[in-house]
Amino acid sequence: MIITAIKQQVKRQDRYSVYVDGKYAFSLSEGGLIESKLAGGQEIDAARLSELKQTAGMDKAYGNALRYVAMRPRSEWELHDYFRRKQVDETAAAEIVQRLRDLDLLNDLAFARAWVANRRLLKQTSKRRLMLELKQKHVAEDIARQVLEEDETDERDQLKALIAKKRSRYPDQQKLMQYLARQGFRFDDIKSALEDLNNEE
Repeated sequence: MIITAIKQQVKRQDRYSVYVDGKYAFSLSEGGLIESKLAGGQEIDAARLSELKQTAGMDKAYGNALRYVAMRPRSEWELHDYFRRKQVDETAAAEIVQRLRDLDLLNDLAFARAWVANRRLLKQTSKRRLMLELKQKHVAEDIARQVLEEDETDERDQLKALIAKKRSRYPDQQKLMQYLARQGFRFDDIKSALEDLNNEE
């Protein structure tokens, strides 16, 4: 068998299609192509072709994983769930996870810090709600607790700001309290904050 052509892909210019005996066989990233030391006119046997196809599968899965974690920080569970949906082999998935850890592109502590910082920018929410969200991302409880202990946001200020923002939408105080409770704020804190705001008026 002869490698008859190696062509840069049109839609994915970071990948190259490899043709064997005139037919498409597999694709590799630029890095994968360099590592494989393939060249047009090179002769390979069936065993080498099988090995190259396996390498190509890993190469593609790794490239996709890199793009996935580059979009925004991901928890390890999110990446494993991504691999499950993409039907990536468990052995390959474990190897890719380790490679990304080694590059510090996959780090649940960094993910949790980024998650909390982003949520703080977007909306007023309670630490209890943030803890629940991190649990839903399968972040270890000790990591979630550490990050929320680092968070210096004043919970009471958050609650008052949220009440001021949502009061017109929930003119019925009972419904407003229910909404605030769904955001993870404690009933006693809600009641106290509402009393403070009512006294200020």
